[in-house]
Amino acid sequence: MKNTFIFVAGTVPVSIAIALMMAVFVNKAFRGSGILRTFFFYPTVLPTIAAANIWLFIYTPNYGLLNMVLEKIGLSSFNWLGDPSTALASTMIMMIWKEAGYLMVFYLAGLQNIPKDMYEAAEVDGAKPSYMFFKITFPLLMPSTLFILIISTTHGFRMVDHLPIMTGGGPNNASNLLLYYIYETAFSSWNTGLAAALTLILAAILLALASVQFFGLDKKIHYN
Repeated sequence: MKNTFIFVAGTVPVSIAIALMMAVFVNKAFRGSGILRTFFFYPTVLPTIAAANIWLFIYTPNYGLLNMVLEKIGLSSFNWLGDPSTALASTMIMMIWKEAGYLMVFYLAGLQNIPKDMYEAAEVDGAKPSYMFFKITFPLLMPSTLFILIISTTHGFRMVDHLPIMTGGGPNNASNLLLYYIYETAFSSWNTGLAAALTLILAAILLALASVQFFGLDKKIHYN
């Protein structure tokens, strides 16, 4: 349960922030913007198992890409997935890389619905880009942000496809997540009663989080 909350709390806000930055950047009309959008979105197309295998190679000790870079700059190789202190964080980085492009699409849709004359009026008044972002763009994207927050949080609680490939929940359960633990309890230990009880707990957690996000944050959002 602790690992799951850390995983969600670490991946969801970072993924949303990166998705927003990517969307704002590629929303501008410039040569190659379509190619850049495809590049940002491409990790989403990959199956989670394929993405996990890519990052497994990156994290592999001695000959993995990350450790090869570390050795080039004079640092020693490290077993990122085999150390309890870094295993969970390593899987979180992979998930952020995979999910940010998916969330970017929703922000792009929101950005393209913002009237251009609002920016033109702000430019006439001498507003700086940072002011326009925090006073126009971000407030008008709050409906999109609420929707993204709900789906990304729900998605974060059910992301377990990468664990069998990367860590298997180890070492010493350091990267194990609640849904994967439910699966192991039900189909490895054949303790279906405990697995059913844990499933109800997970469903209750998701319902509570969605209710707080929707009924709490929704009242503070202004829709067009």
